[in-house]
Amino acid sequence: MKVEDLDVFKLSHKLTLRIYELTGKFPSGEKFGLVSQMRRSATSIPTNIMEGAYRVGRKEFKHFISIAKGSCGETRYQLLLSKDLNYINAEKYFGLQAEYERVSMMLTKLYQSL
Repeated sequence: MKVEDLDVFKLSHKLTLRIYELTGKFPSGEKFGLVSQMRRSATSIPTNIMEGAYRVGRKEFKHFISIAKGSCGETRYQLLLSKDLNYINAEKYFGLQAEYERVSMMLTKLYQSL
């Protein structure tokens, strides 16, 4: 199975695209601040899944899954901050938080399966 076929990869990629779309509407003053941080942390999730899958052993793969899970938590905080700064509404916040919680749980299961 290719890593691109994993549900956790597909979902994290889809969410990365949503973060790019969402942050495109943030104030221009956040371009080098929150926008950049959110895009990097969201992108880090599928990037680390992919990189880990291309490493030589399971131990390395697990390490990169752990990093992806950390980036998931980072993105969740940045969503909270975005909501509290009124850059996104509560509905978008709660929807995205639930999706990132799902990714986090999927990463935990993938880690355990390795």
